[in-house]
Amino acid sequence: MTSIASAALISRLGSMINDCLGRYVEPDQPLAIVDFPDIRNCGDSAIWLGEMAWLKRHFGKEPSYVCRLHDFSESELRKAVPEGPIFIHGGGSFGDIWHGIQDFRERVIEAFPDRTIIQFPQSIHYNSPERLAQSAGVVGRHKNFKLMVRDRVSREIAEKHFDCEITLCPDMAFAIGPLPPRPSSFPILAMLREDLEKADIGKWTFPDIPREDWITENRYKVKLAKLGGAIRAGFTSGAVRKYRFLDAAANQRFERGISQIARGEMIVTDRLHVHICSTLLGRPHVVLDNSYGKIGRLMDTFYPEGTGITWRATDVEEAVSLARAQLSRVESAAA
Repeated sequence: MTSIASAALISRLGSMINDCLGRYVEPDQPLAIVDFPDIRNCGDSAIWLGEMAWLKRHFGKEPSYVCRLHDFSESELRKAVPEGPIFIHGGGSFGDIWHGIQDFRERVIEAFPDRTIIQFPQSIHYNSPERLAQSAGVVGRHKNFKLMVRDRVSREIAEKHFDCEITLCPDMAFAIGPLPPRPSSFPILAMLREDLEKADIGKWTFPDIPREDWITENRYKVKLAKLGGAIRAGFTSGAVRKYRFLDAAANQRFERGISQIARGEMIVTDRLHVHICSTLLGRPHVVLDNSYGKIGRLMDTFYPEGTGITWRATDVEEAVSLARAQLSRVESAAA
């Protein structure tokens, strides 16, 4: 069950999101969202669904144009959304870890110098000063780019290097709101990254604790979900069918991720969106930070007091020890 503290936090962050973004949407204007995350990472689907939930809850609308990295069309966007804002999907890809996404972002900014472009909340991280300077040049040449960042460190980087409007805004996954409780299947589940942002955990020495990630998916189920979304769209415009097609995949991936983490009564993770989704689910969890500290950066910015169900650790041994101790306390209190 979601704790009183975490429920209040989710509500507060949802209000902050609307305060940050509400001024960029007009009820009578269409809007576009680019960089749909058609990838295995359930966290990106959580962000997308938060973006859609915010739009529907506050404006009762859906995007009139959606694209992935590989099927972006400048002419189709201009035709579908001749006026109104262009949003770029949020997350943790602003920088030079995920080169392809940053290249795409800058391509969109350069393609629409006359339009308002809003970057949904991002974490910023650069290893290369040269790549940072390139991004700063692209942003600086666009006079109506609005950059949302989801932690103070990212804001400091942005304010130092980028000539644009910068706003601190929580991660969009919080806009999903609290999730219904689900039963667990076993005591502790470790959800640890296997990609470029993974924490340095060394050798896994806890055979009694399942260690997983949420980037493995059944492609057949995703394809079926997409097909179902397109069928439900019926005889509508191609843009609407495409939105339904992709949104169905995001829902399928999100459900897979929530079902996966709900199996553990206690979670250990270095994934930001396992932390956020565990908070929405009301599942107690211990967090390690990813390779560049984005979990701690988000928490320190918006809820340094914690969530009521989250504990922080500096290494995997401490994380497992904390998980065991907190689980033991819960079990003792219930006895």
